[in-house]
Amino acid sequence: MSFSLKNKVAIVTGGASGIGKAITTRFAASGATVHMLEFSEENGKQAVAEIEKEGGKAVFHQCDVSNHSQVKEIIDAIASEQSIDILVNNAGIAHVGNVENTTVEDLDRIYNVNVKGVYNCIYAVVPHLKKKGGIILNMASIASSVGISDRFAYSMSKGAVLTMTYSVAKDYLESGIRCNCISPARVHTPFVDGFIKKNYPGKEDEMFDKLSKTQPIGRMGKPEEVANLALYLCSDEASFITGTDFPIDGGFIKLNG
Repeated sequence: MSFSLKNKVAIVTGGASGIGKAITTRFAASGATVHMLEFSEENGKQAVAEIEKEGGKAVFHQCDVSNHSQVKEIIDAIASEQSIDILVNNAGIAHVGNVENTTVEDLDRIYNVNVKGVYNCIYAVVPHLKKKGGIILNMASIASSVGISDRFAYSMSKGAVLTMTYSVAKDYLESGIRCNCISPARVHTPFVDGFIKKNYPGKEDEMFDKLSKTQPIGRMGKPEEVANLALYLCSDEASFITGTDFPIDGGFIKLNG
C-alpha cells in the first residue's frame, strides 16, 4: 500500500538533511506540499531543488526553531495562505557527555533546540490545527526510554519530547489533533559520518562497523526507513493512532542485552 498525502500541507523542521530530508522527500513524493523550516540556507535550497526536480512541491523557510517569535511568524504566514495539516518536529542537535562533562552552556544549547524548539512549533501550529484537526509527529529517540552511555543532555531533551507528545495527544484529542512520536536508534546520516571522522580519524571503517553492530539487527537504520514510518503515521490510514511512541531501532530496546 502506498500511503497518500495528496493535497496535504506539511511542515517539517530540520527538513534538509538526514532523517528530515528523507521525510520531506517522501512526503513530497506522496503528494504533499512540504514547508521546510531549516537553519541552513544552502541545505534548504538544495533540498527544495531536488524535490522540485522530481515533480514535488516544497518551500524553504530559513528558521531557527529555538526562536519563538520567528517560528510563530513563519507558521502563521504559512497558515494565512494554506491550511496546515501536518507538523513534523524533526530538528534537533546531539551531544556526547555525562552529567560531569556537560556544561551549563551545553545544557542550554540542547534544551533550546531539542525541547524549546519542539514547544515553539507546537505552540504556533496548534491554533491552526484546532480549526479542522491535524497531525503532529515528534522525533524522539530510544534515549527517551532506555539508558544510553554518555548521552545525559541528549537523553534529557528527548525524554521531554516523549512526554510532550503524550501531553499534546491528551489535551487536543477532542480537537481532532493526533500526536505521536518516533524513537529511532542509530540511523546512518551525514552526522554519523562526520562524528566518526572527527573523533576516530584513520579508524572510520572500524568504528562504523562497531557502531553498526551495536544494533541487534546488525546495521544502522536508513533515513528512508524512518521516513516511511513517518508517512504512515501522518496518513489517513493511521487515523486511530495517537499518544503513542514508535521505536524504530533494529531490536535495540527489546533485544539488546
